[in-house]
Amino acid sequence: MRELFENYKTMIIFFHIISAVIWVGGMIAIKVAVHPAIMSIDEAKIRLGKNLQIVGRLFNLVMPFIAISALCGVIIIKGAGYTGMMIHLKETIWTIMTLNYAYMYTQRAKAQRLYTSGDMAQAKNTIRLLPTVLLPINIVLGVIAIFLGVMLRG
Repeated sequence: MRELFENYKTMIIFFHIISAVIWVGGMIAIKVAVHPAIMSIDEAKIRLGKNLQIVGRLFNLVMPFIAISALCGVIIIKGAGYTGMMIHLKETIWTIMTLNYAYMYTQRAKAQRLYTSGDMAQAKNTIRLLPTVLLPINIVLGVIAIFLGVMLRG
């Protein structure tokens, strides 16, 4: 791992950072810009359908970047020989974020099935925590993890 990291350090760090930026930045864009605009749609069925569509597209977009970030993170930790509390904290944060993402992904997929079958009330209930609790948790954790990464690199 050390040789791989030393030979491709710049690209590995770049892919790690750009992946985090796409994941966290995408969540921020959805929460701050897109979701409020969607909520201004008067027709409930259209509003819910657009929410499901947009969140689904975001989740599918960030999925490979989560994997790339994790892979590059492991290479960086092993290659640079990082140890200590800050590394474990950062790993823990990204793990919690990934588990939260997986939960949101499955809830959105379940809501999509309910919506498609015509059960709008249950679909809405299934995703009610995504914009108000789960997404904000991942945004805060992501910003903290990015800050820790900057601190580690100095």
